[in-house]
Formats: sequence, C-alpha cells, structure tokens
Amino acid sequence: MSEAAEGDLIVRREGSAGIIRLNRPKAINAMTLEMSLGIDAALDRFEADPDVAVVILEGAGERGLCAGGDIRGLYESSRAGGDLGKRFWRQEYVMNARIAAFPKPYVAYMDGLVMGGGVGLSAHGRHRIVTEKTKLAMPEVGLGFFPDVGGTWLLSRAPGELGTYFALTGQTMNGPDAIHARFADAVVPSEKWPALREVLTKVKPGTQSSDIERLIDGFATGEASGPVAALQDRIDRWFAYDSMHDIVVALEQDGSELALATLKTLREKSPRGIVVTLKLLRLARKAGSLQDCLVREYRAALEVFRSDDFREGVRAAIIDKDRNPRWSPPDISQVTPEMLAPYLAEIGADELIFPQGK
Repeated sequence: MSEAAEGDLIVRREGSAGIIRLNRPKAINAMTLEMSLGIDAALDRFEADPDVAVVILEGAGERGLCAGGDIRGLYESSRAGGDLGKRFWRQEYVMNARIAAFPKPYVAYMDGLVMGGGVGLSAHGRHRIVTEKTKLAMPEVGLGFFPDVGGTWLLSRAPGELGTYFALTGQTMNGPDAIHARFADAVVPSEKWPALREVLTKVKPGTQSSDIERLIDGFATGEASGPVAALQDRIDRWFAYDSMHDIVVALEQDGSELALATLKTLREKSPRGIVVTLKLLRLARKAGSLQDCLVREYRAALEVFRSDDFREGVRAAIIDKDRNPRWSPPDISQVTPEMLAPYLAEIGADELIFPQGK
C-alpha cells in the first residue's frame, strides 16, 4: 500500500484499486479547489499505472460522500470581487467531464449525503453505488444558483419530468429513486460495502466494466424505484412546460395538497435561479454531450458568481442561517428575458475549454 498526503484528500493504492477518499468529514467532505486538483492528479496517476484495475471514490466519516462545494469560500470570494468561482468551477467542470470519460472502471460509493459537487464526482462515473442511507440532491436553486457540475445533463435525461422536478424543488432522492432518475446504478446495503470493497481491490488489471457490474450486482438489492418514482405521472403533468408561469398555473389548477406543497417549495427558491435552471434544463435536452452542457453551465456560473442573489442565498442558508433570503426580483413573474440573457451569453476568452487527451 502506497500513501499520498493525508490532508483533505487521501490518495493511495489498495491491491489493484486506486482509492480516492475525500477527507473533510466535519464539513461532510465539501470540495475545495485544492481537493479538485488533487483528484485530477490522482486520476493521472491511476490511469497511467498498469497495475490499477479500478478506481474507487469514497468519503471519510459517517455522514456522506460529499455535501457539495466549499460554498463559504466561494461566497467570500464573490463578496470581495475575487476570482475563485472562475478558477474553482473551471477546474471542477473539466474534472467532471474527465470522470465521465475515464477509461478504467470508476466506482463511486454514494453513501449518506451526496449533494451538488458530490453529484459531479459520482454520478458521471461508470459504477454508481447508493445505499439505504443515501440522500442525493441538487438544491442549488435555494442559493440563487442552478444544478451545475453537469447536473443539467443528468437531470434532463431522467425519465419524464423527474429531473425538472428535482432541479426546481431541490428535493432529495433516496437510493432507489436515484437509480430511477438515472443518477445511480445499484443499491448496496452499507453493511455489505466493506466486503464488496475488498473484492474490488482484488480484481485483475484489465477487468472490464461489465465484469465489475456483475460483481456489484452480486451485493445489490435490486431496488430500482422509490417514493418519488411513484409520483411520476403527476410530476410529468405539472412540469411538462417550458415556462415557470405555466408550471405554476398547472400546480395551482391541480390544487391537491401535494401540488400546493410543491408550489410553496418553488416560491421559497430564488426566482432568478429557478428561471435560469429551467432554461438550462430545456437547452440540455437538445445538447449533444455532457461537455456542451458544462460549457453552458460555466457561462451561467460566472454570471451567478457576480450576482446579489447568490450572495444573499448563501448568507441566508450558511452565514447568518436565518433562512429568510431577500431575492431580487422577489417573484418568478418579475424575471424578464433581459435578466436571463447574461446567463446564456458567450464569454469570449473565458469560455470553458477541455484539455486534449484527458
């Protein structure tokens, strides 16, 4: 077993497995720029090592794989007019695309909380394992943001309008619902993970992804849909529109307890964030690749980083924790096409470019 630095990221070999362990358990392994750079370096190392058969991503501690990005650091940089957003998201999005294209089997253990940037590290991988404790969400609209890290690609490819629902409400998926929404592949009880992990560290170099899949299936429960999947027909009716106005009207006209509760949730989110999210989701449906979506997300993310809504959302949720954000504008109906346009505009020299050969 060879060790790398035991800081916020642990990178090492265990048998034939390259291990990447996020190691900020007190912060539920929230991602920093340095951690993202470290993961990229680990992927370099494991891709080049002929003795590494499989890469395993996991999180330290009992609370989850990763609760997202280091939002507090981004907030402070945004307030100071800094450039952390530009640097952090560029590195992160390029890494998300690399994970999706990684040539060796990549196994993500999605136990506990998996949110935002944690989804980007795991749901683009080839083998995505959830457990009975998984709580997966992309709640960015509550921060004046949108589901990024390739989230618009993933969400736009969920069955029916489930992705639209999860994106606009920020609601949580359990493990089986994550499989139904195409964010995960297998439910493995957490008590069985040590045994499966041990097996994975002993696979032979050159083992194909299909063989890894069969190994995982031997430990899996076979569950493939959860409580939200049971609401698919209703969600599909409510969210089958390309404008927030029409979605709101559909929920109001339904008038059921669930519809009105969903409407109340939507009205707590950033109106600007919700409108931007819906537009990005609809564009993502027509996208030819994950990279196309990431380029579009990067443009929108830089605009978010400059926005008052992002700072206000983070202030209310994380800094002051008063849960009372003052959005601008305060209502969905007041978000104009002129407000939306900067999130979609090309950004010249700052455009996201993916390095060749990774």
